[in-house]
Amino acid sequence: MSEVEKITASTIGRQTVGYSKDHKIIIDEPPSMGGNDEGPNPLGTLLISLVGCENVIANMVAKEIDFDLQEISFEVTGELDLDGMMGKADVRPYFQKVTINAKVKTDETEDRIDELQKIVDSRCPIFTALEAADIEMLPNWVKEP
Repeated sequence: MSEVEKITASTIGRQTVGYSKDHKIIIDEPPSMGGNDEGPNPLGTLLISLVGCENVIANMVAKEIDFDLQEISFEVTGELDLDGMMGKADVRPYFQKVTINAKVKTDETEDRIDELQKIVDSRCPIFTALEAADIEMLPNWVKEP
């Protein structure tokens, strides 16, 4: 099954206003970077997209493997060297490392949480795209106390 995702966007200065179906998304920079701070920056948007994708896939996979997923929350950090974006030739202009801390509310064991995490990460299009870009991906899924 194939599906095409069509996005339309326009830009004014550092701000991008995009539409996915009928949903408006504003991507912007803080004033210190020449923007109006009316939305997250592109890298923040990428990390939020990663969380959204992981969440959707986690809920889908949980049903498939009969996993008691009551709730999941994420904290994601991305580390990069800004010199790459500023044009330094020997520095990558994208994340070097992304850490994904997920708290899973469940009655399942830690082994089952690990199973869910591995399946989700292998099927999440954004996680796998970042991994394919040779970004060090550090998932850490734990049971919520």
